[in-house]
Amino acid sequence: MKLQSKFALGLIVLAVGLVPVAAAAGSGPNYGPEKPTHPPKGHGYGYYCKGESKKHVKGEKGTAFSQCVTAAARADHNTDLTAREACKALSKKHVKGTQGTPFSVCVKGVAQMREDKAAEGS
Repeated sequence: MKLQSKFALGLIVLAVGLVPVAAAAGSGPNYGPEKPTHPPKGHGYGYYCKGESKKHVKGEKGTAFSQCVTAAARADHNTDLTAREACKALSKKHVKGTQGTPFSVCVKGVAQMREDKAAEGS
């Protein structure tokens, strides 16, 4: 056999041997970090307001997101305050392309935060 033929045969054998290894690499178990299904510990008020817009609206004091974070913090520190009372500063106008109003997203976020805090305590 010529040297070129031996070299080509060696490359083919090597390639055939690597195909199963490459196929098995993609189908193995994933040992990477999983996405958390629970909120971060500590004061993660922004977690509950993640659906809010971060665009500033002219004439408004802060963004809808920052207002929601402030309302969530206020509701967390004052248990007598309802979610509706805490979020009353947010707009009740529907924003095109988003689900719900800034007010409704805030109320849902504060309610969810309180549910999570109650579940942590028990």
